Amino acid sequence: MKTKNAYHPKRRKEYVDYETKFADRLAQLRLLSRVSCREMSLALGQCEGYVNKIENGKTFPSLQNFFYICDYLDVTPKEFFSFIDDGAESPEALRFFRLYAGLPEERRRLLMLLAEVMQ
Repeated sequence: MKTKNAYHPKRRKEYVDYETKFADRLAQLRLLSRVSCREMSLALGQCEGYVNKIENGKTFPSLQNFFYICDYLDVTPKEFFSFIDDGAESPEALRFFRLYAGLPEERRRLLMLLAEVMQ
């Protein structure tokens, strides 16, 4: 039996959609690794649409699969969740990462040098 005052995350004053942020972060890190959803899904031992379903909010990984995902992407769980503090969840940042992932290696290095000079 549900109580009238049961906790619900959307009732917080500053609701944050962490499920969407999780999906966006997964896409961001996957794109930086230059790997397709299908390729990553199969490497994780899942069906070929597994990662795509996570990125589209249709499913959520188990804790064990989350650790496999972090291992595959070569990030720690803390690094995976760094989007909470660093603003990397913004649409502009996600667009930047998608563009960056599509660049040839030489242009990626040049862009990194430019960012360091501008800092």
